[in-house]
Amino acid sequence: MPITQMKDNSEQHLVIKNHLQNTMNPIQRTPKTAQNGKGPPAGHEPHNTKQSHNHTSPPTKNKGRRRGRGGRKSDQGDVCMRPSSRHCTVAQKPVNPGSADILAATSNGSIQNDHNLSGMEMGFPTSSKSLNFASRPGFGQVGTKCIVKANHFFAELPDKDLNQYDVTITPEVTSRTMNRAIMAELVKLYKGSVLGMRLPAYDGRKSLYTAGEFPFSWKEFSVKLVDEEDGINGPKREREYKVVVKFVARANMHHLGQFLAGKRADAPQEALQILDIVLRELSTKRYCPIGRSFFSPDIRAPQRLGDGLESWCGFYQSIRPTQMGLSLNIDMASAAFIEPLPVIEFVAQLLGKDLLSRPLSDSDRVKIKKALRGVKVEVTHRGNVRRKYRVSGLTSQPTRELVFPVDDNSTMKSIVEYFQEMYGFTIQHTHLPCLQVGNQRKANYLPMEACKIVEGQRYTKRLNERQITALLKVTCQRPRDREHDILQTVQHNAYNQDPYAKEFGVKISEKLASVEARILPAPWVIYLQTANLRKKNFLFIFTISLASCS
Repeated sequence: MPITQMKDNSEQHLVIKNHLQNTMNPIQRTPKTAQNGKGPPAGHEPHNTKQSHNHTSPPTKNKGRRRGRGGRKSDQGDVCMRPSSRHCTVAQKPVNPGSADILAATSNGSIQNDHNLSGMEMGFPTSSKSLNFASRPGFGQVGTKCIVKANHFFAELPDKDLNQYDVTITPEVTSRTMNRAIMAELVKLYKGSVLGMRLPAYDGRKSLYTAGEFPFSWKEFSVKLVDEEDGINGPKREREYKVVVKFVARANMHHLGQFLAGKRADAPQEALQILDIVLRELSTKRYCPIGRSFFSPDIRAPQRLGDGLESWCGFYQSIRPTQMGLSLNIDMASAAFIEPLPVIEFVAQLLGKDLLSRPLSDSDRVKIKKALRGVKVEVTHRGNVRRKYRVSGLTSQPTRELVFPVDDNSTMKSIVEYFQEMYGFTIQHTHLPCLQVGNQRKANYLPMEACKIVEGQRYTKRLNERQITALLKVTCQRPRDREHDILQTVQHNAYNQDPYAKEFGVKISEKLASVEARILPAPWVIYLQTANLRKKNFLFIFTISLASCS
């Protein structure tokens, strides 16, 4: 697996993240209502509670047997939360309105719909759940106080409610890049008229967010998208899409403010997700987005890793609730990308051999096929026309032996003749195989010397030891250098000049957050050495202070 610096954990930061300071009420467990000793009645979801001693239950040994055979345990509601690159969510349990044992019911926000949901308090209709953080046991008192800098930048909470709209594109598009291109064209065409001058933020899939409402609750748009990859002078393909935008819900920022102030126990995760998408919108257009990070060869000059790979520098960003308020977490990241070389040069670096003087062996073909399968290439033999294809395989025959039918009469023509007559392109290295692009039913052949690898493709396969060593040298930084790069990234992004941040009323500070820390005293270490009791019946215990050894 490629070594990247895109981890979302506390070890990556300049200082360990602080837990939230809000105090939560302990969750009381409600007893199950047994039905003939077999659990809750039909139609009710089982709560994560222990049965009262008044109810009947199967014998203890039966429970143990059932667990030993892989059966489900009766108490599985407690979730261990740890820092990760994903949001940790706790499964939301159904709340019985008549039960007085549940102290706090999770609520994701207030939805106000002028049609039929006015004034109702409902959960935000997304798949994510509210976060319930464990209360902090206290603050440290040991050690010497000091102030450290953290890679967090405080953010001002917007004073407006945000709206969510559902987006349906027909025909269906699976590529998020294409979805974003369609929505960008829609905003360009209809922002000044139908959209009411709103600048929405789009997640690339099914959700569109606005600060303020559109003049409609449901509307269908027609968007025509031109394929710019077909070249400047050549004919361009035009595709038409139907886009339906429908109002779904409203996220209340007041709930997020209460949570940050410690007045609410549950984090309105949907509001945080919207703010995160808003602050990522402009960077998604500028850079190459991968997960929660953005990469570009313009941030820092790429460094070669060998075998046709190079490292790109980027940055990670995420909006976070902290005990000091809302903050934007920024950190540097690096990842391996395929170098945008002509395919012949890429293969030469991959094999480390001279390809122009001898034919390829079977092992060479297998290695090339594994390296190029799924990689996007663009043709270079058609002037301004830069059509892009995805490599599906490699021909088993050299280019000079490949022929194909050109008409219904099965008239055969070689690849070399076709490229010479059609494009005036002379294939010089006919002993090399061709790239197969397209599916198996309708495969096209492209000579290696007529293709170039498209820029910005991340390498997801396993790196060798030499590449890992080269990548580690690039990613290893001193704290002062990392701080400089982080501040430079924030200044370059210019969040206060971001049109999407302005639209949604989000302001980001350009200074690193100052956090109180403590320098702990050196710990004591106890060394234990136990010998074989049959030979020596003694125990050595040495207590040594690390401070005295230094």
